[in-house]
Amino acid sequence: MSLFKKRRDPMEQMEKELRQETREMEHEVHEMERDIQADVDAVMKKYDRESNTRVWEGVPKLILRGLMAAFSVYCILMTLFSKALPEVRLSLFMAFIIIIGYLVYPLHRGHVRVNHVPWYDWALMILGAGSFFYFAINAFSIIQLATKLQPIHIVIGAVGILVLIELCRRCVGLPILCVLGVLLVYTFYNQLSWNPSIYNALKNIIYKLFYTTSGVIGTPVSVCYTYIVLFIIFGAFLERTGIANFFISFANRLAGWSSGGPAKVAVISSALCGMVSGSSVGNTVTTGSVTIPMMKKTGYKPEFAGAVEAAASTGGQIMPPIMGAAAFLMAEYMNIPYAQVAVKAILPALLYFTGIFIAVHLEAKKLGLKGMPKSEMTPWSALAKQAYLIIPLALLIYLVSSGSRTMQFSAAVSILAAIVVGFLNKEERLTVGKVIEALEAGAKGAITVAVACAMAGMIAGCITVTGLASILINTIVQAAGNATIIGLVLTMVCCIILGMGVPTTANYCIMASTCAPILIQMGFPVVAAHFFVFYFGIVADITPPVALAAYAGAAIAKANPMKTGFNATKLAIAAFVVPYIFAYSPAMLFVDVNSTFEVIQIVLSALLGLFGIAASLNGYLFKHLPWLFRIILIGGGLGMMIPGTMSDLVGFVLVGGVVLLQYLSAKKEIA
Repeated sequence: MSLFKKRRDPMEQMEKELRQETREMEHEVHEMERDIQADVDAVMKKYDRESNTRVWEGVPKLILRGLMAAFSVYCILMTLFSKALPEVRLSLFMAFIIIIGYLVYPLHRGHVRVNHVPWYDWALMILGAGSFFYFAINAFSIIQLATKLQPIHIVIGAVGILVLIELCRRCVGLPILCVLGVLLVYTFYNQLSWNPSIYNALKNIIYKLFYTTSGVIGTPVSVCYTYIVLFIIFGAFLERTGIANFFISFANRLAGWSSGGPAKVAVISSALCGMVSGSSVGNTVTTGSVTIPMMKKTGYKPEFAGAVEAAASTGGQIMPPIMGAAAFLMAEYMNIPYAQVAVKAILPALLYFTGIFIAVHLEAKKLGLKGMPKSEMTPWSALAKQAYLIIPLALLIYLVSSGSRTMQFSAAVSILAAIVVGFLNKEERLTVGKVIEALEAGAKGAITVAVACAMAGMIAGCITVTGLASILINTIVQAAGNATIIGLVLTMVCCIILGMGVPTTANYCIMASTCAPILIQMGFPVVAAHFFVFYFGIVADITPPVALAAYAGAAIAKANPMKTGFNATKLAIAAFVVPYIFAYSPAMLFVDVNSTFEVIQIVLSALLGLFGIAASLNGYLFKHLPWLFRIILIGGGLGMMIPGTMSDLVGFVLVGGVVLLQYLSAKKEIA
């Protein structure tokens, strides 16, 4: 018996030591994950204004979470079933946005105490929400009054607008308010020129901006309430099903083995994840916390790794079938189904990500980087078992493309599908707590989008009231004359400057009201004009000096922000070139297509042109490129992007000639 005990004691000791080692390893992993999450949160708070929120703990946190979850459910139900007047539905929507907005966002960044809302924020919340509730309750009588508003109506409208502007400053930022402020001053001056009465001028402005569907509750807010909020909620649920990890594993298996594989993984996974999240900065930080260390470990420079993630994440907003919130507004402004917008976006998105892919591959070849060993990748068999995670996305694509159901119904069904799939995922199983968390995230995401849309609606209202759009259109059209390229360049500059610090959704709304009509009057197709301003509004996130997505990527990569921004701009060169291609060759957007061959020719010549430009900017092909060859590649690449068979041939000769010479030279050196 004693002998048996002696034999057993060492075994027990070994098992004890093994359990201790396991606990220590688990603790280290937990600490590492916590550190990573802390870094992610710090970067988000610095570069993403949406992340600068109040701190809630305990019971108040649970109450707020319940309130925001209830708001998401309210939006789903109202969107599907409400038949009330638009003024009523949209006013109620904005009232609730103000309530949760002031509960979430403090006066200043870092200006928070746990479970504390200052008295002045309570006052602003009550006054602002009360203004919209008043309009919702008395909508019918106020509509009948029209411009014969009483002084009380003017005060209520002014309070509602001012409180909303303050909320915009907190959660969206100052750039869009600067634009709005200038336009409000100009609108007031314009009204006084017609009628010297300050009271009448103020009354007309308040009526237009607060009590009609041409201001705060205009088209942008209507689209936000009807479509965008539901898709934000869908994205929140989809993220919690574990689909992001599936996308990263899938991208790893697909491209991780090739030269510089981790960067290619970042491009694919960030495109897929960015499509779901709809936020350039948010996706850069979350996906980048995984992909950027992988790229640095492979041998990529930190500023390049951060740039790849930023460029790919930003491109997620132009990635069909779920594009950014602005895509829903595009459908509304162009009066076409959203499914058509998604289809028309396929080829430009393909060119955008192909351009990044080419640049990443050439950089890997230049640095002599290898891929990841297949032993570190998830087996195809394991990925096949997780393929059910894409069912909600596939279902949404089917419902939207079929056109048999409304967008609201399609989104609602897809949300239910995401919930079911989430409960089936054993590794990241959806719980009741995660369901409430997703509803909360959906509500929080809706705040900034709704507020930005409200500001965009007021900007559009000011432009309409003053006739500024017509003035701007006539001025630029006359300045450009027959040189349409001048009109395109001026529009591009406006979009990029305005997009620096302005959310894509609001940027597009403003450009759709001002610059898109300019391009349409110059003879460009409606679809091409709107896609043009849409693209350049997006690339502002990676264009210095205010490249928020690039700066967020730089923070994760521990790199120089400005260098990362310039690298991101080089990687995303397709986004600066492709809009000009579909402006002059709208067949790329499936507009005015004469033949399938025409589309194929445009795409192939654009791909070869992008290859030439990417190689030139990278300075490497089969070997390092001399400056003369780089200049020739730029010229040839641009030539292939200019519409016309002759320009394509000249460009092909120039690019092909450099490629051939470089190949023979590199082969000779090896021999």
